Amino acid sequence: MQNDTNSVLTVEQQKKISLTGVESVDAFSDTEVRLTVAGKKMRITGSGLKVQAFSKGSGAFSAIGEVSVIRYGGAKGKFFQRLFR
Repeated sequence: MQNDTNSVLTVEQQKKISLTGVESVDAFSDTEVRLTVAGKKMRITGSGLKVQAFSKGSGAFSAIGEVSVIRYGGAKGKFFQRLFR
């Protein structure tokens, strides 16, 4: 499903993530969260990750923990990883 709405990603001090436009939470553990956002895959990796909330109706998602890497759309580059260094 292709979502035409915008997504907004907010990362606060590498400890809290808020994201809009999330279609599904595909998998999660304390080291990785896999999401589908606007028809593309997103992977968040780190440690102590905990999903705080997800609303399929509104697409709102939030999680806490130590965020190390965010990969979006299967891109080969590591833009977000470089952002956190």
